[in-house]
Amino acid sequence: MTITVAELIAEPQLGLTLMAGSAGSGNRITWAHTSDLPRLWEWVTGGELMMTNGLSIPADAPGQVELAQALVDAGASALAIGEKMHAPPLQPEFLEACERLPLPLINVPYPLPFIAIARTVAESSLLEESRRLRQTARIYDLLRTTGSSEDQLQGLIRGLSAELDADLFVVDRRCLHPWHPDGQPLPVFLQAELTPLTGRLSLAGKKFQWHRLRERHVLMMDIPTHPNALLLVLPKSDPHPDAVVLLHAATVLGLELSRKVMSLESRHRLASEFLLQAVDGRLGTAELESRLAAFGVAPQAFVVASIAADDGERLANVHTELWRHGFPAACLQRFNTLHVAVAANVTDDALVHCAGPETRIGVSSPTSAGGIQRALQESLWALGSAKGNAMRLARYAEGPSWLGLTSFEEGTALVERLLGPIFAYEQSQEGDLLVTLRTYLDTQRSWQKTASALFAHRQTVIYRIRKISELTGLDMTETSTLAQLWFALQIHEAMHAAR
Repeated sequence: MTITVAELIAEPQLGLTLMAGSAGSGNRITWAHTSDLPRLWEWVTGGELMMTNGLSIPADAPGQVELAQALVDAGASALAIGEKMHAPPLQPEFLEACERLPLPLINVPYPLPFIAIARTVAESSLLEESRRLRQTARIYDLLRTTGSSEDQLQGLIRGLSAELDADLFVVDRRCLHPWHPDGQPLPVFLQAELTPLTGRLSLAGKKFQWHRLRERHVLMMDIPTHPNALLLVLPKSDPHPDAVVLLHAATVLGLELSRKVMSLESRHRLASEFLLQAVDGRLGTAELESRLAAFGVAPQAFVVASIAADDGERLANVHTELWRHGFPAACLQRFNTLHVAVAANVTDDALVHCAGPETRIGVSSPTSAGGIQRALQESLWALGSAKGNAMRLARYAEGPSWLGLTSFEEGTALVERLLGPIFAYEQSQEGDLLVTLRTYLDTQRSWQKTASALFAHRQTVIYRIRKISELTGLDMTETSTLAQLWFALQIHEAMHAAR
């Protein structure tokens, strides 16, 4: 077993004395560490005797009290201060805080070197090292004994919890939701306490730190290879789980999370191929229902959500986030838009959260398998409405209309009336009328800029614009005409973004 504070002080060759914090004499010391950095507690991983020559000790009473509280919160077992070195006078408030917390405060007689204390702690830990090695071996063996079922992650967490004598939770650090949809959620009181801490931990870049919450120590640590996976450990008894063993436990969990992510990515590729066939009309209703059910999407009640981002890379993990929050989905990404078939009971908040920042979302009406193509058109219409009205999310036929139109049918009719003659001409003749019109409007009706953008002669651009006027019967010098054509182009592009 590791040495206690009382046992260390009792070593006659060291000559240590306890200045305050006698109630913590039973604290076990896992390691002795020297530091003279200002924020001494940031170097604590739990169970350490922190030794300083005094440069880490603030001169004022509030600063000294804050140091004592922070060390206890971080899980330090004791604080040792070198005598006749650089420590300022220890204030009565500091000694009282050490006694109250308690934080054992040890005086190191001059000129005893800190290495003598560290050696004593290390020698007493030899048997503990053997125990640690055996426990580490059992932790890695859990990967084999938990099997390969869908419940493997939860079985692994249960095994680790028993081995470490602690409650373990794997959550998403951004929202503290369980990383796995079947994972155990945090107790409500703990989530409320930890929400502000997650931001501070992330900003500080700290990977391993104990926190004291409601008289209990809670460890928050990152899981390797998964930037948003956070492991929370609540020890059930003293002493706390060994820091090195905990790091191995996090590594084991990281391996299992990687296996799960690989499985999800394989499933995601299959779902993408299926959805491509579905929206292209290559599958019958019976097969649509069967395949949707296989991907966890209720074939009789689902919606299609179209999610757009300026950078398509932002959409790479949306399917994982939806799965993690209990909404299995089939996803198809085309350029910077992701189309998602997901359960009809998905909430707006869940979609916005899973899609991430700087995205726009359009959601169709609830539909069944046979209506998946129609649902895609509705979601694209809603996406255009979200963009046109500067909204994060819009549902089809709900909320403000887009360009004065309320439905996909109205948009289709407008596009056909204004742009139909151009479509018909381009099908029968070679020409770039539509591209020219879009460029002409985008360049503020500049002949020269349009010609430069299209690598065409200025007279060619003039001819094409006149041809558009001839085909549509519209006067291209009228502002109202240009506005109508711009509206029609926006609607046409939104409705055909998936093609």
